[in-house]
Amino acid sequence: MYELIVIGGGPAGLAAACAAWEKGLRKILIVERDQELGGILNQCIHNGFGLHHFKEELTGPEYAGRFIELLKQTGVEVRLDTMALDVVPEESGASVHMVGKSAGYRIEQTRAVILAMGCRERTRGAIGIPGTRPAGVFTAGAAQRYVNMEGWMPGSRVVILGSGDIGLIMARRMTLEGAKVLACVEVMPYSGGLNRNIVQCLHDYDIPLYLSHTVTDIRGKNRVEQVVVSKVDERRNPIPGTEMVFDCDTLLLSVGLIPENELSRQAGVEIDPRTNGPVVWQDMETSLPGVFACGNVAHVHDLVDFVTEESRRAGESAADYVQNRRWAEGKTVLTGDTRIIRIKNGDGVTYTLPQQIEPERVEKACTVAFRVNRICGPSRIVVTDGAGQRIAAFNRDRLAPGEMERIALPRVLLDRIVGDVTVSVAEKEAEPA
Repeated sequence: MYELIVIGGGPAGLAAACAAWEKGLRKILIVERDQELGGILNQCIHNGFGLHHFKEELTGPEYAGRFIELLKQTGVEVRLDTMALDVVPEESGASVHMVGKSAGYRIEQTRAVILAMGCRERTRGAIGIPGTRPAGVFTAGAAQRYVNMEGWMPGSRVVILGSGDIGLIMARRMTLEGAKVLACVEVMPYSGGLNRNIVQCLHDYDIPLYLSHTVTDIRGKNRVEQVVVSKVDERRNPIPGTEMVFDCDTLLLSVGLIPENELSRQAGVEIDPRTNGPVVWQDMETSLPGVFACGNVAHVHDLVDFVTEESRRAGESAADYVQNRRWAEGKTVLTGDTRIIRIKNGDGVTYTLPQQIEPERVEKACTVAFRVNRICGPSRIVVTDGAGQRIAAFNRDRLAPGEMERIALPRVLLDRIVGDVTVSVAEKEAEPA
């Protein structure tokens, strides 16, 4: 019987396992389907990681290496090349079904589970690009792995659809490897990536960014030969007569990430349609007692440092769950007298996480993460209670959908809240000249 099984050995799983060990758990297992720990960080060879957590700039493999070294100083068991197939909640914990080359098919019992499976990329089929089906169409993440880990070049003349961070970074990476990146195309009127990546990956290499444009045709028989790009209206419908034709051999898709939650759904975890990830409490526990979620499986992050912070919270909470024998109750700690605050997204906000708070279990403050749905200049993040009364406000110079925002709600404030709360964004009016 394990005290904790962590599913996923990427940055979220590593941070969660280390935090649980530090909190006193000793029978911990990490299940990782790849052949080495580190997850997506292993193919992210660019720098920019670690500025918040380690206070220095690291590459992705360096960031992962720091946590792998920390893990080696613990007694956490790791099973690589092993796929978790099912999580079955039980009266005093859960059983995790897994299969791997070394151990074969196994069913392991555990008191608590942390879901840290990360996310996956949307593909061509998910967004319905018309045209032929030739070779040369890749997701940006797949191309990144080919170039940075396998040593393969996906192509030489490239168009990138989507301006998320992976797409922007691959525009620079392909250019540095000798390819010609003809354009980065974005269907929205703003980029979905961090501003620093727009500057460093597109502007610095004179790669044009076409906002409010999308790919409307892929041409080619055996290999991509041309890509047709059209301007779109405010409803994102292509505008006839605005077509541009690019002669290319490769199309990279950076069209969004989806939390990897098949296991979560199978187990019966409640899923939030806004995030496509589990509904969680302030301690990252899901709707199933003893099952926690963190990292990109809960909501898509832009900075791995925030993944680490959130995942450490999940690891510490899982340790608390086990050590206080909450599993022995066979039920959630909530009672009919428990006060619950549900967090809703208001104007300008796409989602909030956590989705619900139990104030009595918050020590100092609860961090609420969210994303906005449009680019805003000087703005005020407003938190209102169930009666519509403002209870907190936070000023920001700029807000963008590509950058996750976070605010802290102090315990003293939570104690005064009646009903649910709503997080909204209001742009400040320009000062009169």
